[in-house]
Amino acid sequence: MNDIKLALLGSQGAGKSAVLVRFLTRRFIGEYASDTNSLYHKRLSIDGRQLNLEVFDPCSQSSEARCILEEPVDWADGFVVVYNISDRTSFINAKNILQQIREARMDNCKGEVDVPVCLVGNKQDLCHVRQVREDEGRCLAQENRCHFQEVSAAESYQDIANLFTQLIRQVMEHLKYRADRRRYSGSKSMAKLINNVFGKRRKSV
Repeated sequence: MNDIKLALLGSQGAGKSAVLVRFLTRRFIGEYASDTNSLYHKRLSIDGRQLNLEVFDPCSQSSEARCILEEPVDWADGFVVVYNISDRTSFINAKNILQQIREARMDNCKGEVDVPVCLVGNKQDLCHVRQVREDEGRCLAQENRCHFQEVSAAESYQDIANLFTQLIRQVMEHLKYRADRRRYSGSKSMAKLINNVFGKRRKSV
């Protein structure tokens, strides 16, 4: 059974916890600001494969996002970054979070393919007071090579289920790629070692 670890990031009021609870339970919860970090567990099946899903939901942050990345950036296999389409500050915060994920991953994973990330514009039901255009979200996602989707945690379970399912599929591909690369690099090292040993032995005969 595969273990998949996701981190859910975003500023206070973006509705990230509402998005997550909608996915995990199908229910919608109203806005709340948690002052504690939460780790959620769910067993699910995707494409016939059984998975243990863990989702880290750090406590809500102000626009100063640096601290929320210290724990999850190394731990997570994938990220969901949420902003509120009716709050431009939360969009700017999401932009900063994406940049920090990229910088941290560049430092930690030299030469590795990008970690799967999904940028989510939440509260689509508030489009009459929209402050962030859909094409702005799409452009930001393209700049960061990540998936983008606008959703409404208040109105639609299916859209949220689809985005998590798509992200989990990307994570499984990413983990498989990393495992294959490790195996390849391990077999190359072993071949080099064998050549060195037998090469020296041939010379000494």
